[in-house]
Formats: sequence, structure tokens, C-alpha cells
Amino acid sequence: MRLAAQAGRVQQFTFSHASPERLFSEISPKRRGALEAMSGTGEISLREPARRLEHDVKSVHRDIHALLETGLLEKTASGKIICPFDELRVDFTLAQAA
Repeated sequence: MRLAAQAGRVQQFTFSHASPERLFSEISPKRRGALEAMSGTGEISLREPARRLEHDVKSVHRDIHALLETGLLEKTASGKIICPFDELRVDFTLAQAA
């Protein structure tokens, strides 16, 4: 994905969730904040998002690892963390119950 971004090509990666509740449980407001703090920064240490967000390292560590599991963040060969996306877009439809 990073190669596509570096080459100037549009990249697209899709995550699907059964419900908005499931989506918001995986991307909580704190996790979204971590993604925003890391987007476009390149490789950074685990402590850097905590410093930027002014949160304790332990809670940010937990959120970072949850985002690594979902694939929204990646761990590099050097052990640092990277957000491989320049932009994240959330799209869902709410429909009236039948």
C-alpha cells in the first residue's frame, strides 16, 4: 500500500463490519485520535502518539495494538509503527428497520 501512495496512485483498502456498533467498538474515539496523530507521519515509536495525544503510554499502547490487529496500522521491520494511509474514510448506511 505504501508503494502505491509513494507512486502517486490512489490506494483503496476496505474493511467491512456487520454493524455501526461493531465499527465503533473497533475504532473508538481514542483509537481514531491515535490514527489521526499517526496519519502521514511515517515510522514512529509507540511513545510518540502518546506524547502527541498527551495520554498515558499504557492506554495508547493498548489502542495501537488493537489497530495493528485490524490492519489499520502496521509494524515495520525496525519495530516502529506506521499508518500506511494518507486518508481514512468511514462510510455506512443507516436504514429504517422493517
